[in-house]
Amino acid sequence: MIPARYSASRFPGKLMQDLEGESVILRTYKATINTKLFSDVYVVTDSEVISQEIKSHGGRVIMSVKEHESGSDRIAEAVKSVECDIVVNVQGDEPFTDCESLKKVISVFENDSEKEIDLASLMVHITDPEEIQNPNTVKVIVDQRNFALYFSRSPIPYQRDNFVDTKYFKHKGVYAFRKEALLDFTKLPMKMLEVSEKIECIRYLEFGKKIKMVETDVQGVEIDTLEDLERAKNILRENN
Repeated sequence: MIPARYSASRFPGKLMQDLEGESVILRTYKATINTKLFSDVYVVTDSEVISQEIKSHGGRVIMSVKEHESGSDRIAEAVKSVECDIVVNVQGDEPFTDCESLKKVISVFENDSEKEIDLASLMVHITDPEEIQNPNTVKVIVDQRNFALYFSRSPIPYQRDNFVDTKYFKHKGVYAFRKEALLDFTKLPMKMLEVSEKIECIRYLEFGKKIKMVETDVQGVEIDTLEDLERAKNILRENN
């Protein structure tokens, strides 16, 4: 499932921006299809513009009936009547979605015989000071078993002493959910921490859901700003 909202607050219409000859949402859809990991891939949207973009290239679309605050809410509505155990969410602004990273996320549930894990998601080690400080980059800290402790737009952990070898991890917008956890999410109220940070994963943590983080080396680019779009264009030009 690829949730796709047209009116993004930070960069309205970003999913329909041209990315070297194709829209951001179309590149994300094709990248997800090309992993060959899924029997079905859908874009879930409330936008006729995005719907027509995907359908005109032979893609599959589920139209949202309601207005939604988050991608999780939008996907939950779409999968309510779908027979499945695990739902994978690839954000619509992730045109560099790759097969190996998705495999890592899915494998979390294959090794979870006790069904301890509600969600799995990706994180990547970052070292660039500007990216660490950038509020558009969501950071995550984990425990010794790589379960998420907290997500923030602030640099976490705070490096009080310079001699400490502090590592920072960026949260990437790829999730895999147990269907039950996803449907539970829609019944839970948004609390202060989520409202403050504008990070939906925090709601899962606040209500005791377990999120297993998986490290990947694939940086990619999430398209949150015009600068991100230019960076993505440069990567595609270099690779062609």
